[in-house]
Amino acid sequence: MYGKEEVRKLLDTKGITYEWIDHEAAYTIDDMIRMGFDKNLDVAKNLFLRDGKGTNHYIVVVRSDKKVDLKAFGKAFHLTRLSFASEERLEKHLGLKKGAVTPLGILNDGEKRVKVYFDRDFTAMSRIAVHPNDNTASVYLSVKDLFDIIKEHGNAMEVVEIPKGI
Repeated sequence: MYGKEEVRKLLDTKGITYEWIDHEAAYTIDDMIRMGFDKNLDVAKNLFLRDGKGTNHYIVVVRSDKKVDLKAFGKAFHLTRLSFASEERLEKHLGLKKGAVTPLGILNDGEKRVKVYFDRDFTAMSRIAVHPNDNTASVYLSVKDLFDIIKEHGNAMEVVEIPKGI
């Protein structure tokens, strides 16, 4: 199971350059903004979603200034009746607690069933900040390195256009 320290060891082992910041628990993007993060809109807002039958799960990663209309997002990407997944599902599929949703959670998805959707805005940015599977720290790393970790792990990932308000 990848917790905070296991994520740090993985980054070190892979020789990935990163900036690690320990901080008080941050449960929402508003908490991150209040603590002075996200001056460059590089802190990811992460949504853990499920489909109507509860058989498919997704992480949607957007910039902090965007809101995601679940109905419109589902329609745009042919996903049925999206809703936020429960804390039990978050623990079961990603080994995470409420407030710690992160694309790095896929490291705990042994079955590689959770698909990750990234907002295309991140591809124009040099770095992204995500929790390292714990909401008491944030790690800034290159977008490319984060994409590579997800691809190497084997989870499906798609970079998509997510306009403000959808």
